[in-house]
Amino acid sequence: MAESKIKVGVIGVGALGRHHARLYKMSENAEVVGIFDVCPENAQNVGREFDLPVFTDMNELAEKCEALSVAVPATKHYEVALPLLRMGRHVLVEKPLAATVEEGEAMVKAAAESKVVFGVGHVERFNPAMDFLEKNAHNTRFAEVHRLASYPPPRPGQHRRGTEVSVVLDLMIHDLDLVLTMFGGNIERIDAVGVPVLSETEDIASVRIKFDNGSVANLTASRVSVDPQRRFRIFQNDCYISMDYANHTGMVLRKTRIGLAKKDINLCEKNALQYELEDFLSAIRKTHETGSVQPPKVSGEAGLRALRLASQISDEIRNYNQRYHIVFAR
Repeated sequence: MAESKIKVGVIGVGALGRHHARLYKMSENAEVVGIFDVCPENAQNVGREFDLPVFTDMNELAEKCEALSVAVPATKHYEVALPLLRMGRHVLVEKPLAATVEEGEAMVKAAAESKVVFGVGHVERFNPAMDFLEKNAHNTRFAEVHRLASYPPPRPGQHRRGTEVSVVLDLMIHDLDLVLTMFGGNIERIDAVGVPVLSETEDIASVRIKFDNGSVANLTASRVSVDPQRRFRIFQNDCYISMDYANHTGMVLRKTRIGLAKKDINLCEKNALQYELEDFLSAIRKTHETGSVQPPKVSGEAGLRALRLASQISDEIRNYNQRYHIVFAR
Protein backbone atom coordinates (compact mmCIF):
# COMPACT_ATOMS: atom_id res chain seq x y z
CA MET A 1 0.00 0.00 0.00
CA ALA A 2 2.85 2.41 0.84
CA GLU A 3 4.12 2.26 -2.76
CA SER A 4 0.73 3.33 -4.13
CA LYS A 5 0.34 6.32 -1.84
CA ILE A 6 0.45 9.74 -3.47
CA LYS A 7 3.29 11.93 -2.28
CA VAL A 8 1.77 15.21 -1.12
CA GLY A 9 2.90 18.44 0.43
CA VAL A 10 1.12 21.41 1.98
CA ILE A 11 2.12 25.01 1.31
CA GLY A 12 0.69 27.33 3.94
CA VAL A 13 -0.20 25.71 7.27
CA GLY A 14 -2.22 28.44 8.92
CA ALA A 15 -5.78 28.06 10.15
CA LEU A 16 -6.91 25.91 7.22
CA GLY A 17 -3.66 24.52 5.83
CA ARG A 18 -2.95 22.96 9.22
CA HIS A 19 -6.02 20.77 8.72
CA HIS A 20 -4.90 19.84 5.20
CA ALA A 21 -1.67 18.55 6.73
CA ARG A 22 -3.50 16.72 9.54
CA LEU A 23 -5.99 15.00 7.24
CA TYR A 24 -3.39 14.00 4.67
CA LYS A 25 -1.40 12.45 7.51
CA MET A 26 -4.49 10.42 8.47
CA SER A 27 -5.26 9.33 4.89
CA GLU A 28 -4.46 5.82 3.69
CA ASN A 29 -4.00 7.25 0.20
CA ALA A 30 -1.39 9.92 0.91
CA GLU A 31 2.19 10.13 2.08
CA VAL A 32 2.97 13.59 3.44
CA VAL A 33 6.41 14.56 2.18
CA GLY A 34 6.39 17.75 4.19
CA ILE A 35 4.99 21.21 4.81
CA PHE A 36 6.11 24.78 4.15
CA ASP A 37 5.01 28.14 5.53
CA VAL A 38 6.48 31.61 5.15
CA CYS A 39 6.34 31.82 8.94
CA PRO A 40 9.03 29.34 10.09
CA GLU A 41 7.70 29.26 13.65
CA ASN A 42 4.22 28.32 12.46
CA ALA A 43 5.61 25.58 10.21
CA GLN A 44 7.71 24.17 13.06
CA ASN A 45 4.71 24.12 15.41
CA VAL A 46 2.54 22.23 12.92
CA GLY A 47 5.41 19.92 12.05
CA ARG A 48 5.86 18.98 15.71
CA GLU A 49 2.12 18.63 16.27
CA PHE A 50 1.64 16.08 13.48
CA ASP A 51 5.19 14.71 13.23
CA LEU A 52 5.74 16.04 9.70
CA PRO A 53 8.95 17.17 7.95
CA VAL A 54 9.28 20.93 7.66
CA PHE A 55 10.84 22.46 4.54
CA THR A 56 12.43 25.90 4.46
CA ASP A 57 12.32 26.05 0.66
CA MET A 58 8.97 25.76 -1.11
CA ASN A 59 10.54 24.66 -4.40
CA GLU A 60 12.51 21.91 -2.69
CA LEU A 61 9.27 20.57 -1.22
CA ALA A 62 7.54 20.75 -4.60
CA GLU A 63 10.37 18.85 -6.31
CA LYS A 64 9.77 15.89 -3.99
CA CYS A 65 5.96 15.87 -4.28
CA GLU A 66 3.49 14.66 -6.83
CA ALA A 67 0.65 16.79 -5.51
CA LEU A 68 0.31 19.83 -3.27
CA SER A 69 -2.33 21.72 -1.35
CA VAL A 70 -1.97 25.49 -1.48
CA ALA A 71 -3.55 27.22 1.51
CA VAL A 72 -1.98 30.67 1.43
CA PRO A 73 -3.79 34.06 1.33
CA ALA A 74 -5.93 34.50 -1.80
CA THR A 75 -3.71 37.28 -3.11
CA LYS A 76 -0.81 34.77 -3.18
CA HIS A 77 -2.61 31.88 -4.93
CA TYR A 78 -1.41 32.85 -8.39
CA GLU A 79 2.15 33.49 -7.27
CA VAL A 80 2.40 30.14 -5.49
CA ALA A 81 0.22 27.79 -7.54
CA LEU A 82 1.13 28.80 -11.10
CA PRO A 83 4.77 27.63 -10.89
CA LEU A 84 3.63 24.35 -9.33
CA LEU A 85 1.22 23.71 -12.19
CA ARG A 86 3.92 24.51 -14.73
CA MET A 87 6.19 22.02 -12.93
CA GLY A 88 3.60 19.34 -13.67
CA ARG A 89 2.35 19.02 -10.10
CA HIS A 90 -1.26 18.23 -9.25
CA VAL A 91 -2.62 21.13 -7.21
CA LEU A 92 -5.54 21.75 -4.86
CA VAL A 93 -5.79 25.47 -4.15
CA GLU A 94 -8.07 26.89 -1.49
CA LYS A 95 -10.96 29.11 -2.53
CA PRO A 96 -11.14 31.57 -4.15
CA LEU A 97 -9.19 30.24 -7.11
CA ALA A 98 -7.31 33.55 -7.37
CA ALA A 99 -7.63 37.23 -6.51
CA THR A 100 -8.46 38.20 -10.12
CA VAL A 101 -10.09 36.53 -13.10
CA GLU A 102 -6.96 37.04 -15.20
CA GLU A 103 -4.86 35.17 -12.66
CA GLY A 104 -7.44 32.38 -12.46
CA GLU A 105 -7.53 32.00 -16.25
CA ALA A 106 -3.74 31.70 -16.37
CA MET A 107 -3.79 29.00 -13.68
CA VAL A 108 -6.48 26.96 -15.42
CA LYS A 109 -4.60 27.26 -18.71
CA ALA A 110 -1.35 26.12 -17.09
CA ALA A 111 -3.07 23.06 -15.57
CA ALA A 112 -4.51 22.10 -18.96
CA GLU A 113 -1.15 22.50 -20.70
CA SER A 114 0.62 20.42 -18.04
CA LYS A 115 -2.19 17.84 -18.04
CA VAL A 116 -2.49 17.76 -14.27
CA VAL A 117 -5.37 17.54 -11.82
CA PHE A 118 -6.35 21.00 -10.62
CA GLY A 119 -8.93 21.42 -7.87
CA VAL A 120 -10.34 24.38 -5.95
CA GLY A 121 -11.28 24.15 -2.28
CA HIS A 122 -14.98 24.93 -2.37
CA VAL A 123 -15.48 22.67 0.63
CA GLU A 124 -19.23 23.26 0.92
CA ARG A 125 -19.71 21.02 -2.13
CA PHE A 126 -18.84 18.16 0.24
CA ASN A 127 -21.21 19.29 2.98
CA PRO A 128 -24.02 16.72 3.48
CA ALA A 129 -26.53 19.55 3.21
CA MET A 130 -25.31 20.24 -0.32
CA ASP A 131 -25.47 16.53 -1.13
CA PHE A 132 -29.18 16.66 -0.29
CA LEU A 133 -29.81 19.89 -2.20
CA GLU A 134 -28.04 18.65 -5.35
CA LYS A 135 -30.22 15.54 -5.38
CA ASN A 136 -33.32 17.74 -5.01
CA ALA A 137 -32.36 20.67 -7.22
CA HIS A 138 -34.92 20.13 -9.99
CA ASN A 139 -37.45 22.91 -10.60
CA THR A 140 -35.72 25.33 -8.24
CA ARG A 141 -37.21 28.77 -8.83
CA PHE A 142 -35.77 30.84 -6.00
CA ALA A 143 -32.91 30.55 -3.51
CA GLU A 144 -32.20 32.62 -0.42
CA VAL A 145 -28.75 32.22 1.09
CA HIS A 146 -27.20 33.68 4.24
CA ARG A 147 -23.57 33.21 5.25
CA LEU A 148 -22.75 35.30 8.31
CA ALA A 149 -19.55 35.09 10.33
CA SER A 150 -17.80 37.06 13.06
CA TYR A 151 -14.82 39.23 12.20
CA PRO A 152 -11.68 37.07 12.08
CA PRO A 153 -9.24 37.44 15.01
CA PRO A 154 -5.97 39.35 14.63
CA ARG A 155 -2.76 37.54 13.70
CA PRO A 156 0.63 38.91 14.75
CA GLY A 157 2.35 40.52 11.79
CA GLN A 158 -0.39 39.53 9.32
CA HIS A 159 -3.76 40.73 8.13
CA ARG A 160 -6.83 39.09 9.59
CA ARG A 161 -7.61 35.85 7.77
CA GLY A 162 -9.61 36.41 4.58
CA THR A 163 -9.60 40.20 4.75
CA GLU A 164 -7.05 40.53 1.96
CA VAL A 165 -10.09 40.32 -0.35
CA SER A 166 -13.72 41.45 -0.06
CA VAL A 167 -16.35 39.31 1.64
CA VAL A 168 -17.61 38.41 -1.86
CA LEU A 169 -14.38 36.51 -2.55
CA ASP A 170 -13.84 35.49 1.05
CA LEU A 171 -17.24 34.01 2.03
CA MET A 172 -19.95 34.58 -0.57
CA ILE A 173 -17.98 32.72 -3.24
CA HIS A 174 -18.84 29.44 -1.48
CA ASP A 175 -22.53 30.06 -2.16
CA LEU A 176 -21.96 31.46 -5.64
CA ASP A 177 -20.38 28.12 -6.52
CA LEU A 178 -23.38 26.29 -5.03
CA VAL A 179 -25.91 28.45 -6.87
CA LEU A 180 -24.10 27.95 -10.19
CA THR A 181 -24.06 24.21 -9.52
CA MET A 182 -27.79 24.04 -8.81
CA PHE A 183 -29.33 26.52 -11.25
CA GLY A 184 -29.61 26.02 -14.98
CA GLY A 185 -29.53 28.88 -17.43
CA ASN A 186 -27.31 31.89 -17.94
CA ILE A 187 -27.12 34.96 -15.73
CA GLU A 188 -29.26 37.77 -17.06
CA ARG A 189 -28.91 40.45 -14.39
CA ILE A 190 -26.99 41.21 -11.18
CA ASP A 191 -27.93 43.80 -8.55
CA ALA A 192 -25.45 44.13 -5.69
CA VAL A 193 -24.55 46.38 -2.77
CA GLY A 194 -21.67 46.15 -0.32
CA VAL A 195 -20.26 48.00 2.67
CA PRO A 196 -16.76 48.06 4.16
CA VAL A 197 -16.98 48.18 7.96
CA LEU A 198 -13.65 47.20 9.46
CA SER A 199 -11.65 46.26 6.34
CA GLU A 200 -10.48 48.12 3.26
CA THR A 201 -12.97 46.18 1.13
CA GLU A 202 -16.57 45.06 1.62
CA ASP A 203 -17.32 43.25 4.89
CA ILE A 204 -21.04 42.95 4.12
CA ALA A 205 -22.52 42.28 0.68
CA SER A 206 -25.92 41.43 -0.72
CA VAL A 207 -26.69 40.38 -4.29
CA ARG A 208 -29.71 39.40 -6.37
CA ILE A 209 -28.95 37.20 -9.38
CA LYS A 210 -31.56 36.64 -12.09
CA PHE A 211 -31.14 33.79 -14.57
CA ASP A 212 -32.56 33.78 -18.09
CA ASN A 213 -34.83 30.84 -17.22
CA GLY A 214 -36.63 32.98 -14.63
CA SER A 215 -34.90 31.59 -11.55
CA VAL A 216 -33.61 34.03 -8.93
CA ALA A 217 -31.06 33.79 -6.12
CA ASN A 218 -30.62 36.26 -3.26
CA LEU A 219 -27.35 35.98 -1.34
CA THR A 220 -26.08 37.83 1.73
CA ALA A 221 -22.62 37.48 3.22
CA SER A 222 -21.10 39.19 6.26
CA ARG A 223 -17.88 38.77 8.20
CA VAL A 224 -18.87 41.26 10.92
CA SER A 225 -21.90 39.46 12.30
CA VAL A 226 -22.63 38.73 15.96
CA ASP A 227 -24.91 35.85 14.91
CA PRO A 228 -22.95 33.34 12.75
CA GLN A 229 -25.17 31.54 10.26
CA ARG A 230 -24.92 29.33 7.18
CA ARG A 231 -28.35 28.74 5.67
CA PHE A 232 -29.48 27.82 2.18
CA ARG A 233 -33.20 27.93 1.35
CA ILE A 234 -34.72 26.97 -1.99
CA PHE A 235 -38.26 27.28 -3.29
CA GLN A 236 -39.51 24.91 -5.97
CA ASN A 237 -42.77 24.38 -7.81
CA ASP A 238 -44.21 22.19 -5.07
CA CYS A 239 -41.97 22.52 -2.02
CA TYR A 240 -39.68 24.60 0.18
CA ILE A 241 -36.36 23.24 1.43
CA SER A 242 -34.31 24.86 4.19
CA MET A 243 -30.81 23.66 5.04
CA ASP A 244 -28.64 24.66 7.99
CA TYR A 245 -25.09 23.99 6.82
CA ALA A 246 -23.56 24.59 10.22
CA ASN A 247 -25.78 22.17 12.13
CA HIS A 248 -26.32 19.60 9.35
CA THR A 249 -30.09 19.83 9.73
CA GLY A 250 -32.91 20.82 7.45
CA MET A 251 -36.60 20.82 6.69
CA VAL A 252 -38.76 20.08 3.65
CA LEU A 253 -42.25 21.51 3.35
CA ARG A 254 -44.01 19.82 0.46
CA LYS A 255 -47.45 20.34 -1.09
CA THR A 256 -49.73 17.30 -1.00
CA ARG A 257 -53.32 16.62 -2.02
CA ILE A 258 -54.55 17.44 1.47
CA GLY A 259 -52.27 20.37 2.28
CA LEU A 260 -48.65 20.78 3.37
CA ALA A 261 -46.46 18.01 4.75
CA LYS A 262 -43.40 18.86 6.83
CA LYS A 263 -40.38 16.58 7.09
CA ASP A 264 -37.38 17.31 9.32
CA ILE A 265 -33.99 16.23 8.01
CA ASN A 266 -31.04 15.21 10.15
CA LEU A 267 -28.03 14.72 7.95
CA CYS A 268 -25.15 12.41 8.64
CA GLU A 269 -22.28 14.57 9.84
CA LYS A 270 -19.01 14.16 7.98
CA ASN A 271 -15.73 16.00 7.71
CA ALA A 272 -16.25 17.89 4.46
CA LEU A 273 -12.58 18.83 4.13
CA GLN A 274 -11.54 15.20 4.52
CA TYR A 275 -13.91 14.22 1.71
CA GLU A 276 -12.56 17.05 -0.43
CA LEU A 277 -8.95 15.90 0.00
CA GLU A 278 -9.86 12.27 -0.69
CA ASP A 279 -11.73 13.36 -3.83
CA PHE A 280 -8.57 15.19 -4.98
CA LEU A 281 -6.41 12.12 -4.33
CA SER A 282 -8.95 9.91 -6.10
CA ALA A 283 -8.87 12.15 -9.19
CA ILE A 284 -5.07 11.82 -9.30
CA ARG A 285 -5.28 8.03 -8.97
CA LYS A 286 -7.90 7.82 -11.74
CA THR A 287 -5.69 10.02 -13.93
CA HIS A 288 -2.86 7.54 -13.44
CA GLU A 289 -5.12 4.62 -14.29
CA THR A 290 -6.78 6.10 -17.38
CA GLY A 291 -3.92 8.11 -18.80
CA SER A 292 -6.15 11.17 -19.16
CA VAL A 293 -6.85 13.91 -16.64
CA GLN A 294 -9.84 13.14 -14.44
CA PRO A 295 -11.16 16.33 -12.80
CA PRO A 296 -12.03 16.45 -9.10
CA LYS A 297 -15.55 17.36 -7.99
CA VAL A 298 -14.64 21.06 -7.98
CA SER A 299 -12.29 21.58 -10.92
CA GLY A 300 -10.23 24.62 -11.79
CA GLU A 301 -12.84 25.48 -14.42
CA ALA A 302 -15.61 25.40 -11.78
CA GLY A 303 -13.52 27.60 -9.50
CA LEU A 304 -12.97 30.02 -12.38
CA ARG A 305 -16.70 30.15 -13.10
CA ALA A 306 -17.39 31.14 -9.47
CA LEU A 307 -14.53 33.65 -9.54
CA ARG A 308 -15.91 35.30 -12.67
CA LEU A 309 -19.31 35.72 -11.02
CA ALA A 310 -17.72 37.07 -7.83
CA SER A 311 -15.76 39.57 -9.92
CA GLN A 312 -18.95 40.70 -11.68
CA ILE A 313 -20.60 41.23 -8.31
CA SER A 314 -17.64 43.22 -6.98
CA ASP A 315 -17.73 45.40 -10.12
CA GLU A 316 -21.46 45.98 -9.64
CA ILE A 317 -20.89 47.04 -6.02
CA ARG A 318 -18.29 49.58 -7.12
CA ASN A 319 -20.55 50.84 -9.91
CA TYR A 320 -23.45 51.18 -7.49
CA ASN A 321 -21.39 53.25 -5.06
CA GLN A 322 -20.11 55.48 -7.87
CA ARG A 323 -23.58 55.89 -9.36
CA TYR A 324 -25.01 57.14 -6.06
CA HIS A 325 -21.84 58.96 -4.97
CA ILE A 326 -21.45 56.80 -1.88
CA VAL A 327 -18.13 57.25 -0.11
CA PHE A 328 -17.19 55.31 3.00
CA ALA A 329 -15.11 56.94 5.72
CA ARG A 330 -11.75 55.42 6.57
